[in-house]
Amino acid sequence: MTWRRPLAALIVAAAFFAPLYLVLVNVFKKGPKITANPAAPPVPPTLANITGVLTRPDRLFWNGLLNSVIITGLSIALLTIVSAMLGHYVCRTRSRFARIALLVLLAGLMMPPQVILVPVTQILRMTGLMATISGLVLFNVGYYIPFGVFVFAGFIRSIPVELEQAAAIDGAGRFATFWKVVFPLLRPGSASVLIFLGVWIWNDFLNPLIILGPAGGTTITAGIYRAIGQHQSDFGSMFGLMFLSSLPILLFYLLLQKHFVKGLTGGAVKG
Repeated sequence: MTWRRPLAALIVAAAFFAPLYLVLVNVFKKGPKITANPAAPPVPPTLANITGVLTRPDRLFWNGLLNSVIITGLSIALLTIVSAMLGHYVCRTRSRFARIALLVLLAGLMMPPQVILVPVTQILRMTGLMATISGLVLFNVGYYIPFGVFVFAGFIRSIPVELEQAAAIDGAGRFATFWKVVFPLLRPGSASVLIFLGVWIWNDFLNPLIILGPAGGTTITAGIYRAIGQHQSDFGSMFGLMFLSSLPILLFYLLLQKHFVKGLTGGAVKG
């Protein structure tokens, strides 16, 4: 009976590792070998796919990388600040409006982005923000802010309110109390929000494809789709793009991993 649990864990791990294995082995294989046997190891390995992506004449990877970094960086920075401030407000304000606002925000967690994409594009077109990076950033902030408020609210409830009362006695206003007392204590929660939302926004495909459009540029995920032609597919370039597009967000996670783990364990014991 004791062998069933390790066997189940091995099967689940293999299921999750299989797509990663296919990407890794096909990055270092030439196109004909990819189509002939995708699961075969790269013998002999080649860097032609990676160098081909990096030296494309249309600079698809570099333009997509720049747009993705700008969009993801601005979005998660605004989301972290606004979500933390709004989470602090709904947690520390004992009013009916704050409770209603929290319920409305939490209801937004159940709303798929595809449902609101058409009215969002109409609003962006009316305001002149369609096919712009700022329009996509505002959409990300508006859609993902309920998740940020939900995470920060849990961490703020674990902070003793006496710390804020002591700061108020010393003459600090509510704004100064938040930035100097509360927000520094939210570092694990901020890391959790940054990593979760950073990965989601970086890997987002449909929203940048629709909102930015061909005229507004491309992100790195939409660039993988646009690298596939209508009548031909360069699988080597496609796997090279997928491999290179995952490296920045992987590095971002590794930089924040320490605080992210603290955030997970802290939320597990503090309620």
